[in-house]
Amino acid sequence: MSHYNAPFEIHVHGDVPLRPEADFDRLQDALGPLWKYAGARSLADGAASMYEEEPGIEFDAKEHLLHLCWTVRGDEDFRQSLDEMCMSLNELAEQGAAIEVTFYDTDFDEDEEPDDADSRDDFLMLFVGPNPAAIMQVQRDLLVQDVVNMMERHFDGAELGGVVAEIDKLFTQRFDALVNSLEIGKPPRGAGNGGGHGGGRRPRHLH
Repeated sequence: MSHYNAPFEIHVHGDVPLRPEADFDRLQDALGPLWKYAGARSLADGAASMYEEEPGIEFDAKEHLLHLCWTVRGDEDFRQSLDEMCMSLNELAEQGAAIEVTFYDTDFDEDEEPDDADSRDDFLMLFVGPNPAAIMQVQRDLLVQDVVNMMERHFDGAELGGVVAEIDKLFTQRFDALVNSLEIGKPPRGAGNGGGHGGGRRPRHLH
């Protein structure tokens, strides 16, 4: 599969704690949607990023950790590969984890485009975990971090306990609703929520 003329450079970034029994072979199967999309024949063949300064896809067997800092050329159809990867990683994840995915518009040049031109850049967060509670926990932690960071510009951190309590209440209600629904019987999926195009281009991760 050739992606040399693809409209996006897609960067996948995150750390996923793995179960002790998650060996290289099982991880290779779980990450198949990624390395196969890149046109590779194995995880070892496809683990390198298109940028040499990025670590790519790394498996730390001693720490039971999957480290992702990997860029591939692709199109919108890559989202299907991400969904398949998340479903497989749920079975290997020891804890909930977030994976950032950024789509960079390869045809957009900030220096040459008019000021009112919009790129097709997009950003989404994917979540994986051994169960819905673990996924919701990492979602909750990220939301609390974002809200507190924003509100600390105007309030002392000690004043924000009530805000955090309200966020916890919302997640408790969501989890209770999930437990009481038929959804609890289905395999948990990585949920994405994408950002818009406003606010300028998202900077690449630097290493």
